[in-house]
Amino acid sequence: MFPKTLDFYQIELTNMLETERYGEAMALLDFLLHCQGQSDQQIEEWESLLGWLRMSFPEAAIQNSSLDQQEEEENHPDSDTMMRDRIKGKQSADHSYESQLLETAMQQPVTERTLLALEQLSYLDQPKIDDELIEWLQTGKQHPLIQFRILQTLRRRGHLGNVSFERDHEWIEVEVENVPLEPAEFPLPVIQILERVADKTESDAPNLFYFAQELWSQFMMGIYGTSNYQLIARGDDAELDIWAAALHQTVSETLEGSKEEESIRLLYGVTDNIRFRYEQAYRAMHQFVSGQLPRS
Repeated sequence: MFPKTLDFYQIELTNMLETERYGEAMALLDFLLHCQGQSDQQIEEWESLLGWLRMSFPEAAIQNSSLDQQEEEENHPDSDTMMRDRIKGKQSADHSYESQLLETAMQQPVTERTLLALEQLSYLDQPKIDDELIEWLQTGKQHPLIQFRILQTLRRRGHLGNVSFERDHEWIEVEVENVPLEPAEFPLPVIQILERVADKTESDAPNLFYFAQELWSQFMMGIYGTSNYQLIARGDDAELDIWAAALHQTVSETLEGSKEEESIRLLYGVTDNIRFRYEQAYRAMHQFVSGQLPRS
């Protein structure tokens, strides 16, 4: 497991537990336990927590698929309104609540409170919050996944128009109203790449595909708006093969220590004439999982 990305998963896990999303927490723990490179103590803690969650919240154990989550949301259409009312109630009781949330969101290092504060900022109406978030995005040096969460917060707040910011010497311009809030909102080629990996791994190596799903989701958020993301979104067949092979290779190395790069490239039809582009894609993904900012 990659150090900085593991830290982000730990923050996500804490956030899920604090917001009582026990089914999602179980799914994440199950995923983390399939990863290699963790200490015995860390694995024991995850196993213990997962076992406790399954015993304490058995009904949540069967609600961690995306379909179950969607059905739960449909059965509770007022949950968003309830959250908005709760946050506004806190704001009415404490006029400094807005500034406190902003301060919490921008504190370093990133903790689970960062994600909770960003989520709560989505429900406040003050326009100046948008300005503060955009300025933070443009002047800070946040992890790419936090940058994406800021963009999602701006979209949930109803911000319209483009936002520009720099990431690893690349100037990015994003149309806020198009920022995906759910995996299904990403462009079709993003989904097609994962489908290609599923076709090669789902039956023979389900653990590998499970990890690939999680990594691909995180990677897409991490490179959102970059030149690599734009190349993927265009949907060129060769580009899809390149990224599917790079994803497969990265996951194989992480889970199994596999170095069978040539056989994986051949599996996806990555020939010598596009090998250089494949190596660029693989390097970008490897940099991401190593906690570095991906380069084009």
